[in-house]
Amino acid sequence: MPTSLPQPIKWAVSAVVTAVAVFGILTLGPRPTVEVADRVISVADTDAEMNAAIARARATLPVFWASYEALKRMETDHSLKVRFRTVGNDEHIWMSDVKKLPSGEYAARFADTPRNLPGKRFGDLAEFKDADISDWMFMRNGKIVGGETIKPLLKSMPKSDADALRARMEQP
Repeated sequence: MPTSLPQPIKWAVSAVVTAVAVFGILTLGPRPTVEVADRVISVADTDAEMNAAIARARATLPVFWASYEALKRMETDHSLKVRFRTVGNDEHIWMSDVKKLPSGEYAARFADTPRNLPGKRFGDLAEFKDADISDWMFMRNGKIVGGETIKPLLKSMPKSDADALRARMEQP
């Protein structure tokens, strides 16, 4: 069930970060062919807890890149959460199949359905800059490493979903 805060400017920080979406992202192969169900959890752009989570994620981004660049069998499913600027509400959405481009920018595929990006769909390729990265995660031995912006959203999820997700998370 979506949670909506009564502030005029909503920040769809986690358009796809719900238990169903996260589990779907982490279990899909590198080129997904089916769309996972999701629920939108909107957070105000002034939410201090979410902004602190984004700051922590950005500060630890070198952990993601170190794993990405020196792939190990036990570390898989590297994903980035990326902010896309839109009229009204920016959308933060998980992206898979991350690639560094020769230009210094990045490209990845939408790991879920964009809500506020007309013409963009699940699986579409999109380019973005380092400054647009708001979170990161990968799997290590079946556990989620990273995912700082997931943590503030746990309180908005059904208890059983939040508990299951907490059990799958570890610190980098």
